[in-house]
Amino acid sequence: MEILQRLEEYRQEARKLHWEGTFAEYLKMVIANPKLARLAHARIYDMIAGYGVEEIDGVKHYRFFEGEIFGLERTLEKLVEEYFHSAARRLDVRKRILLLMGPVSGGKSTIVTMLKRGLEKYSQTDAGALYAIKGCPMHEEPLHLIPRELRPELQKEYGIYIEGNLCPVCQLMVEEKYEGRVEEVPVERIILSEEKRVGIGTFSPSDPKSQDIAELTGSIDFSTIAEYGSESDPRAYRFDGELNKANRGMMEFQEMLKCDEKFLYNLLSLSQEGNFKAGRFALISADEMIIAHTNEAEYRAFISNPKNEALQSRIMVIPIPYNLKVREEVKIYQKLIRQSDIDVHIAPYALQAAAIFSILSRLKESKKQGMDLLKKMKLYDGEDVEGFKQKDVLELMNEAEAEGMSGVDPRYVINRISSALITADTRCINALDILRALKDGLDQHPSITREEKERLINFIAMARQEYDEYAKKEVQRAFVYSYEESARALFNNYLDNVEAFVNKTKVRDPITDEELDPDEKLMRSIEEQIGVTENAKKSFREEILIRLSSYARKGKTFDFNSHERLREAIEKKLFADMKDIVKITTSTRTPDPEQLKRINAVIDRLISQHGYCPICANELLKYTGSLLNR
Repeated sequence: MEILQRLEEYRQEARKLHWEGTFAEYLKMVIANPKLARLAHARIYDMIAGYGVEEIDGVKHYRFFEGEIFGLERTLEKLVEEYFHSAARRLDVRKRILLLMGPVSGGKSTIVTMLKRGLEKYSQTDAGALYAIKGCPMHEEPLHLIPRELRPELQKEYGIYIEGNLCPVCQLMVEEKYEGRVEEVPVERIILSEEKRVGIGTFSPSDPKSQDIAELTGSIDFSTIAEYGSESDPRAYRFDGELNKANRGMMEFQEMLKCDEKFLYNLLSLSQEGNFKAGRFALISADEMIIAHTNEAEYRAFISNPKNEALQSRIMVIPIPYNLKVREEVKIYQKLIRQSDIDVHIAPYALQAAAIFSILSRLKESKKQGMDLLKKMKLYDGEDVEGFKQKDVLELMNEAEAEGMSGVDPRYVINRISSALITADTRCINALDILRALKDGLDQHPSITREEKERLINFIAMARQEYDEYAKKEVQRAFVYSYEESARALFNNYLDNVEAFVNKTKVRDPITDEELDPDEKLMRSIEEQIGVTENAKKSFREEILIRLSSYARKGKTFDFNSHERLREAIEKKLFADMKDIVKITTSTRTPDPEQLKRINAVIDRLISQHGYCPICANELLKYTGSLLNR
């Protein structure tokens, strides 16, 4: 069986990762490649950077987060550059606990999980290989075996930086078993694993009265005290707390701000000095990144308590807002739906309609004249709107403090989409089904006020209006493509007239061969479809001619699809001319053979080119017919 063969291959690959040797051999490896002895923050940063980074519109897009986190490029850039990159360079920020703060279902836990899984995978590569003293319960850095007095010499000669001391177990082992001959101490390669508690730890608070600090720092092994005679003997202590096991990697502190104070005090020394107190031992070194996440209300309550001032100064807060781009919100829903076992077709724009509702609920009103929420939503989504361009986006974001920190969460939307998918009578759901499910869900929502409910219902209505425009445009394009020859003829006619207008020449009539003035009425009837004003018509026409000349110089054909705005104008003009035909064709109960032919051509186009199925294609035509007949 192929699966059994793959299992054997998997075991062989795992065996290839195994390495054992002496500290002397390891030291030679480190001298040849100092990156083997990186600290935890540097390893995490290198892991993220290793996937590649691309700068788009002045914002860095880290490929490490692709496919899981959507629409938070600016936030992730701040997280990576201000925290991980700085910490990797051993700047003071590495001595801070990283706290991700944001609304529920905003992606905080996903970011943490990605870092954990990423570290596990990275430690299995050559670039992410790391080594530990064999048998150490804290799988610590073997370079700790080098005495402090010799470390400056190693750094000066080879550029190898060493931080931290041997744990009590390794100190005893070196003294008793190897009599100080550190070069003979065995070293092994380790693979980070949350499941096996190697370099990745997770701490979750429970009842403060019953939870023991030993969960963080380890505990005394009472069964061995009689054998070793003392609680301060390392062999009588279990170094199995989360801080011990997370050494060399990262520890997630779930719901950190809900923790009892005695648990938080351990983090003060660990974050600032890189060590913590356990049992009757000296301070124990630990090289790990501590990451926590919380919501805004809990964080505000935390900082308002004067007793938390010391810990507060050791926390770096990165706000994680909701995504504010419609197209990215759709990707979130698609990701969650892909994980399900549902065989129901989702009509085009159905998820966009839900995303419009979500994004509108998260945006804040702008004080800028002429800017409403719909315009702002479109601008954030990369679309220029009347009076504003993409260069205005950053100013709008800076104007709206804490934008995206409230609103409808993706979890609610996906719950309602799930409800629509499960209860659907047919094998297809459309935008109206989803918007209806979202509205019905508000009636069952116990925690929202009447005012908030009315506000959200208004956003559903706005999403419906946007869908209406989209539905008409979809049918319009499908009809236009059925009359593709007419569209191209109109396009070429417009170009001939524009060329004559700009060059101040005549247009030759193809039938009578008569020379005529450029048809101003025709040109304006097309340009008005996309809002080109009388004052702007000259520059628009000149732009078209420049584009035409540019294509000609490069030996390329300037066709119907070469200029998006002009194509849209031609489609709208043609559709306006055919509006009555479309109304009659889509709304008649008993179409004649010619009408039926047109309907079938449009449905075929919707199915083959636009992603519809026969069910939603027919429903779209009926719905658009009703819109046009209003």
